[in-house]
Amino acid sequence: MTAIATVSIIIPVLNEADNLSLLFDNINRLNPKPQQVILVDGGSNDDSIDIIQSFINKLIPDNDCKIDWQMTESKAGRALQMNTGAALATGEVLLFLHADTQLPMDAIESVSEAMKRAEWGRFDVQIASRQPTLRLVSQMINWRSRLSGIATGDQAIFISQSLFERIGSYPNQALMEDIELCKQLKGIAKPACLKSKVITSARRWQQHGTWRTIILMWHLRFDYWRGVSADNIKARYYK
Repeated sequence: MTAIATVSIIIPVLNEADNLSLLFDNINRLNPKPQQVILVDGGSNDDSIDIIQSFINKLIPDNDCKIDWQMTESKAGRALQMNTGAALATGEVLLFLHADTQLPMDAIESVSEAMKRAEWGRFDVQIASRQPTLRLVSQMINWRSRLSGIATGDQAIFISQSLFERIGSYPNQALMEDIELCKQLKGIAKPACLKSKVITSARRWQQHGTWRTIILMWHLRFDYWRGVSADNIKARYYK
């Protein structure tokens, strides 16, 4: 039987109380399971911290728990939070997961197999909506990623621990940290582009409108490509 790589899942959290129950259920149903899950709170002011602590406390008496669940805190900022989690990781592979994104049940095996031929990679993504436009957006994200070698955080980027240490962690910037990371990674090795899909929330598009969000993201990515600062882009993204 082929050995499965040990995987540490790192999840940045900021006011994700509504998503945590689904997140925990998804990870607990993975087969095989990750070695470790590290949740990094960036200063939530909802019930996120209490929910996480309560969940972990219930697991402590369970000697059969096969996952090492941990929670830590840092200042807000996805890059900073993910780097904080990575510093605690013990797995051979680091998998960076958004709190509103669900992994396929065989994610750990898929990652383990991919890492036999690559040093990093990502999943295809499907936005959780029946809206035809958002299904098309999902396809476009996947196609663009295959062509460019650039992944988004929604695609659950995974990296060998050794390569992550070699490049010196996520770039500490306000936004587009996933794009900047992938630029560095693809200069070293090609990504494994898994056809297996993660399911990510449609809340960004539902909250601000589908076409408005699509156009905004196109503009922001173009501006970042032509050298506009990440701080400027963050201010417009959260406006």
